[in-house]
Amino acid sequence: QVRFVESGGGVVQAGGSRRLSCAASGITFSSIHMAWYRQAPGKEREFVARINSSGSTNFADSVKGRFTIDRDNVRNEVYLEMNSLKAEDTATYYCNRAPLPSPYWGQGTQVTVSS
Repeated sequence: QVRFVESGGGVVQAGGSRRLSCAASGITFSSIHMAWYRQAPGKEREFVARINSSGSTNFADSVKGRFTIDRDNVRNEVYLEMNSLKAEDTATYYCNRAPLPSPYWGQGTQVTVSS
């Protein structure tokens, strides 16, 4: 069964950094594209960053230049490095496949940016 377990969230001051991790299982990880998504209170879940099986990446305009994404195909993990955090980055962050997420969302990890 497909499973994603996100971790690394917490409270961070505006301008600070945070690194999120996601462990994937039940999928052929190295051959699929992965992405991070986020959902802020009262808003729809949105795309944040993607890393293809080749290692190429793309980002939402709102995080471009501040966030990076990478993956470890041995550990079946994907990471999101977040820098220069802003209050508007406050959300629950999820990982999943890209471009079409699987229906098996994890519990997410909450990131709260305090100003």
